[in-house]
Amino acid sequence: MSAAVATPAPLDVERIRADFPILSQRINGHPLAYLDNGASSQRPRAVIDAERRYAEEMHANVHRGVHTLSQRATDAFEAARERVRRFVNARSTREIIFTRGTTESINLVAHSFVRPRVRAGDEILITHLEHHANIVPWQLACEATGAVLRVAPIDERGAVDAAELAGLISERTRLVAVAHVSNALGTVLPVRDIIARAHARGVPVLVDGAQAAPHLALDLQALDADFYAFSGHKVYGPDGIGVLYGREALLESMPPWQGGGDMILAVRFDGTTYNQLPFKFEAGTPHISGAVGLAAALDYVSALGLERIAAWEHQLLEYATERLSAIDGLRIIGTARDKASLVSFVVAGVHPHDLGTILDQQGIAIRTGHHCAMPAIERFGVPATARASFAFYNTRAEIDRLAAAVESARAMFR
Repeated sequence: MSAAVATPAPLDVERIRADFPILSQRINGHPLAYLDNGASSQRPRAVIDAERRYAEEMHANVHRGVHTLSQRATDAFEAARERVRRFVNARSTREIIFTRGTTESINLVAHSFVRPRVRAGDEILITHLEHHANIVPWQLACEATGAVLRVAPIDERGAVDAAELAGLISERTRLVAVAHVSNALGTVLPVRDIIARAHARGVPVLVDGAQAAPHLALDLQALDADFYAFSGHKVYGPDGIGVLYGREALLESMPPWQGGGDMILAVRFDGTTYNQLPFKFEAGTPHISGAVGLAAALDYVSALGLERIAAWEHQLLEYATERLSAIDGLRIIGTARDKASLVSFVVAGVHPHDLGTILDQQGIAIRTGHHCAMPAIERFGVPATARASFAFYNTRAEIDRLAAAVESARAMFR
């Protein structure tokens, strides 16, 4: 007889909400229901306090000064790097590059890893549901080199078949770049399977983890991705800070993509000696307070527990799917079996932008548009959707408010 699997202890959502000052306000006379976490999540007081302490007690430039404040700032900055390493279970802090966010991380790989390695006729493989940040950098690389961008399809539910994607890998494929979780549809891609199939053909894989890091426990050694990117503002941290994880051997082989302070060991007019990892890819003064705030956010999320977060968010997803599916004329876009906690939908007779404005008047914040994933949205024959995306601080009562407001808007346009 197998041992029972322990159910994670439930979150105390009301206590958690008290940690987020912004959630206590009223918008247009109504309590704020913030359901736009897929775009940016809110910051707990622990993050706000960490950034304030940095500004009040240790602000200085890092890695260059011998004075006390510079040493404090350097210690805090590098402690943040170690905290990120533990959060994703990388082998070394040498594999953790601080960037401005997922977009910059992907562009770094496109410029420093892909462009020097591809030639005319080579191929880069992505999927149909990617965010523009995981499409356009590869288009630019293809335009510059003559390489070809290939796209794996998604089915009518918004899912990607790993075997079908692997069938598009050829002897000319130089990189596979896929989202871990779709920001537009919520689909969780079978990235472990995709990576294994690509590696069996000797092809490296980049994973856009912007939408995964807030919801899923990450173990990049087990996942075996070659590159993995995510953003601070999606995972309850500051904006303007992000992370690129890269396999150390690959990062060592890559040239810098920006030149300037701190990415050098020595500069002479006849040549420059570049710094060691990870500093080779961190030209200029970094976003030090952002790194400190990101570390505080990861500590906060880890203390709650990713398993507990995932369990509650799955309940929210199921409840929202049930409540919204019951609304006459509402169609959910993206119904993959494995989804993160967001629902994209359209309502017959109501443009998503109108719906978003109406909901805002009732204090409900959602996202409307193509969500920087135009090909994915257009695949379903619509120009835009409304998207409600949930975090661990959201409640069933907020979903009830969302459903009631959508029903009211539907009635207005009949």
